[in-house]
Amino acid sequence: MGKHTLSVLVENQPGVLSRVAGLFSRRGFNIDSLAVGVTEDPEVSRITIVVNGDEYVVEQVSKQLNKLIDVIKIKKLDKSDSVSRELALIKVNADASTRSEIIQIVEIFRANIVDVSKDTLTIEISGDTDKVTALENMLRQFGIKEIVRTGTIAIERGNKYIKAKNNDKE
Repeated sequence: MGKHTLSVLVENQPGVLSRVAGLFSRRGFNIDSLAVGVTEDPEVSRITIVVNGDEYVVEQVSKQLNKLIDVIKIKKLDKSDSVSRELALIKVNADASTRSEIIQIVEIFRANIVDVSKDTLTIEISGDTDKVTALENMLRQFGIKEIVRTGTIAIERGNKYIKAKNNDKE
């Protein structure tokens, strides 16, 4: 069992995300992470899905997704051949006595402070999921007020890429 990342190209139409999520729900598959955005082609969106399971689960998910009419292409991304990132905003308690320590931690993680108030700091971090989780764990001691995470996005390394048209490289 492990985490697997699927990159799914779909038609950029209303209701596609609902149909994809519904498929997971009906089949009893759990989605660890889901991120959606338009691609370089405004008629195509990319859904990055992280699922937890073995190869059989990934194969079944892929087969079910392929049955959806709006799905153009599915590719399982190998961890060593892809780059993945997550973005998080973390609002943490920060009074005069803790502010400088929080700022030092933020600098170590190469994160950014994007909002400051009298009692809080809002921190932006991007990186792999483990890095985001590590910063979150370091900040817990100060009291996290709120956290928002995007979920994983991923892209293949080097000259490989996924295109909707068949005559392009995969």
